[in-house]
Amino acid sequence: MKIKFTYIAFLSIICISGYSQKAAVASADKEYEKYAYVDAIKTYERVAEKGYKSQDMLQKLGNSYYFNADLENAAKWYGELFAMTQDVDAEYYYRYSQSLKGIGDYSKANEMLEKFNQKSGIDSRGKLYEERKNYLEEIKKNSGRYNVENAGINSEYSDYGSAFFGDKVVFTSARDTGNFSKRQHSWTNQYFTNMYVADMSPEGALSAPQKFAKSLNTKFHEATPAFTKDGKTMYFTRNNYNDGKKGKSSDKVTLLKIYKATLEGEKWTNVTELPFNNNNYSVAHPALSPDGKTLYFASDMPGTLGQSDIFKVSINADGSFGTPENLGPKINTPGRESFPFVSDENELYFASDGQLGLGGFDIFVSKIEKDGSFKEVKNIGEPANSKKDDFGFVINTKTSNGFFSSNREGGNGNDDIYKFLETKKLEFACEQLLSGIVTDMETGAILPNTKVTLSDEKFNKLKETTSDATGKYVFEDVQCGKTYYVKAEKPEYVTKEVKVTLPKESGETDLPIALEKSVKKVKVGDDLAKTFGIKIIYFDLDKWNIRPDAATDLAKIVDVMREYPTMKVNVRSHTDSRQTHKYNEKLSDRRAKSTIAWMIQDGIQASRLTGKGYGETQLVNKCADGVECSEEEHQLNRRSEFIITEL
Repeated sequence: MKIKFTYIAFLSIICISGYSQKAAVASADKEYEKYAYVDAIKTYERVAEKGYKSQDMLQKLGNSYYFNADLENAAKWYGELFAMTQDVDAEYYYRYSQSLKGIGDYSKANEMLEKFNQKSGIDSRGKLYEERKNYLEEIKKNSGRYNVENAGINSEYSDYGSAFFGDKVVFTSARDTGNFSKRQHSWTNQYFTNMYVADMSPEGALSAPQKFAKSLNTKFHEATPAFTKDGKTMYFTRNNYNDGKKGKSSDKVTLLKIYKATLEGEKWTNVTELPFNNNNYSVAHPALSPDGKTLYFASDMPGTLGQSDIFKVSINADGSFGTPENLGPKINTPGRESFPFVSDENELYFASDGQLGLGGFDIFVSKIEKDGSFKEVKNIGEPANSKKDDFGFVINTKTSNGFFSSNREGGNGNDDIYKFLETKKLEFACEQLLSGIVTDMETGAILPNTKVTLSDEKFNKLKETTSDATGKYVFEDVQCGKTYYVKAEKPEYVTKEVKVTLPKESGETDLPIALEKSVKKVKVGDDLAKTFGIKIIYFDLDKWNIRPDAATDLAKIVDVMREYPTMKVNVRSHTDSRQTHKYNEKLSDRRAKSTIAWMIQDGIQASRLTGKGYGETQLVNKCADGVECSEEEHQLNRRSEFIITEL
């Protein structure tokens, strides 16, 4: 049994024959409207067994089991409802779908989801299904990441809602709350809950539990605590009851509120309710952000998108609170969202029956961005999730140990606490980081304070940064599979722009950028082609004519010689090893002369140019006579060099 939020529809009077049956159903309706679902179920079922059934009664029977997390019986009675009529509100299609998941009938559950989407029109739960009809495959992909076992502290009653408290775990339990006066909740016929504590080993093993914070116990529910890191402040859920006074809503129902308590010595005291509580709506299940500055909670307060939503509120330095904010439609649905928890890695875990799951409440997670927005919501998969209710997830990210609650088969009681070890992290939407080191092309020296600009594939500027003292630049939150241009600019260097297409999987892409000096020192003996980063002047096999690509590079050589009118250059041409030495010597000589003639034609004086062919005598690789080489390897030897002989 969980303190959870329940959607109660306006109910009509059941019309069946027989005065006694009318009286019985009227009594059941009364119990139903008071959330006393167990008593209502007994009455409804007795009446149904005698053959008295109506649409309204079957709806209530289904609801009574559905809200009590008994999805097997909910599926039974919703099934009878749909056998009688399909002219029901869209919400019943959704509840029937969830109940069918609870018994593993996913095919029929998806069929009901299809009809729910058609009937509801704008409900985001239907849209989610339309967008992600392969959700079961997604869940399967996320599964198998936890080793799960019974936590060893469970009773025959409901145990749930764990919280870390130093090297201890505090949890909620409906186990016997008194020897003489045992108060039971009419909703489930279980005892009201108190908080218990157990010591925790580094591996997550728990000792025999003891009652926790007896000074906080009342005759109603206390549950789901959250502690500040110094262990001196606690937020917890309790019925609307404090200082011996019980509050009720306008409908005469005692709802839930969050209270704050402080530790003085060994006693929890100074119990105060939070300022955004209200008698007319529930506020429950507190959770703190890693820095302790934000409180997350579940509520059906005004502004709720569904039956219950997750909200957050700022905790100010003076202990006051800001205005609660709904986390929005990425997290919250028209269904129920509850039991938030935020890990040290800023991951929001929560339970939902509105997101796409396996049945009942499933546990979901989303990464909280720096700006407070949320990444894609993901189902954490089996075995943490099951066909039943799974909720109350907490994890120590340093040890990967944690706990969650579930009413799955094989447990001790209604709800049980399970411990787990996370064996593999869940991958969120593809995340890439683009970085690199900016260096001097010639010396390899790092270049700090270099301006680096990121542009999209249409050259629209996206971001700008500066390389740090180590020459490193970083662009975060770049998209997987996208093409970008990275431009580096620094005084006295030639600006360089590099195109990069990022991988389609998460990771970090390294894009080093080497800049060349805009003014270079040259000396006699240097090769102009290497000094200025000019490509080798290639020739085709057995040819000596200047190729179009070679002409472009030759034009660069000519331009440099025009800038330095006293410079003289020796053109040296080479061949590969194919053909004879004599043939290659003549071929290379023709190539040298062809290169010189092209340069003279482009305006360089003949007196500034000399040349010679070296044939195959100066190969740059292994490709000598008799050595098998590829065409690409032979091509490297068919080249020309431009050696400075005078300046």
